Amino acid sequence: MIFKKSPSMSNEQHGFFKRLWNALRKPSAKYSILAISSVSFVTGIIFWGGFNTGMEMTNTLEFCITCHEMRDNVYKEYKETIHYSNRTGVRAICSDCHVPKDWVHKMIRKSQASFEVWGKITGSIDTPEKFEAKRMKLATHEWARMKESNSRECRNCHNFDAMSAELQKQTPYKKHMKAKEEGKTCIDCHKGIAHQLPKEYEEPDE
Repeated sequence: MIFKKSPSMSNEQHGFFKRLWNALRKPSAKYSILAISSVSFVTGIIFWGGFNTGMEMTNTLEFCITCHEMRDNVYKEYKETIHYSNRTGVRAICSDCHVPKDWVHKMIRKSQASFEVWGKITGSIDTPEKFEAKRMKLATHEWARMKESNSRECRNCHNFDAMSAELQKQTPYKKHMKAKEEGKTCIDCHKGIAHQLPKEYEEPDE
């Protein structure tokens, strides 16, 4: 394509279009880097948004109970607890207790959960009987995780310092304050609050 100077086109206009055409035909390194950076930035936003959307979908109650192993066992038990139904209407779902909120620990937990898919594939807990046979092992593993994190997920909603001596009944308040002094964490005393305890479980001596 050749630009021809028309009677009405000034030398300045002709020079501008010529420079524009040359830039489009042979972009400089500066513009190439800018274009690549822009495309990479937009692609990154799209990927990150899609990744986070998918990640959040796996945190929903509906997703957690898509497999019958959860729906027919621990979900039924959970529906009978105060975490599901209570006077204030505040409901803690599976991810509130079993998935960390911060990014690093969330990714670690999600990576661990991906290995649990193997149990689904092999059918290791696909009947109530199989689930009961492994309940102690499954519960012990989760209790250990919560103990190690100082009951991190529990503390998203519960905190010793937020407990009121006036609003909380005196017996549990005193127990909580004693636990705080002794450095105990929520799961030390509240096993079985959302799911049935394994039949092999024995209360520790006080």
